[in-house]
Amino acid sequence: MVENITKQEDFSVAECPSYLLKLDLAAGRNPKIGFKSVDISSEVEPDFIVDLNKYPWPWDDNSCFELFSSHYIEHTLDIKKFMDECWRMLIPMGMITIIAPYYSSIRAWQDPTHVRPISEMTFLYYSKEWREVNKLEHYNIRSNFEILNNRYYFYPELEGKSDAAREWCRIHYLNTVMDIEVRLRAIK
Repeated sequence: MVENITKQEDFSVAECPSYLLKLDLAAGRNPKIGFKSVDISSEVEPDFIVDLNKYPWPWDDNSCFELFSSHYIEHTLDIKKFMDECWRMLIPMGMITIIAPYYSSIRAWQDPTHVRPISEMTFLYYSKEWREVNKLEHYNIRSNFEILNNRYYFYPELEGKSDAAREWCRIHYLNTVMDIEVRLRAIK
């Protein structure tokens, strides 16, 4: 997979203290190494069996060092509550990585269990500053995240193309980007 990083940050962080959690939300059968798995299905033998569509989740405020969610956010019934719960649980400056099918890919639309498409613009609404600038305080969103990174996973047909060519295709064509990965930092 070819990727295009639009904004890079140094993601090196201190070692996670043992009293804080690193959770893989909706881990399914492929839990992230080094994270405790969370899933609704006992069949996948997660560390925590939790319905992520029921709020609040069973973890304390500021109890998580890092969160990871791959191919779940497009399924969540209330994205505002999902993001607010993630923010509530993360420590100040805690990180979340979210991977989802990109909105202009058929992958975002073909699955009948997907509730919404996801783009890089989706996450702007979870920045307090952005909401204030755009006069959207009435959206009743508590979370405040800084977007650190958007990474695009392009279809193999674009391998070998320049970054500029891939970016042009991403903006102008459908089915050029399979997935988006967004890395956010909790601002508290």
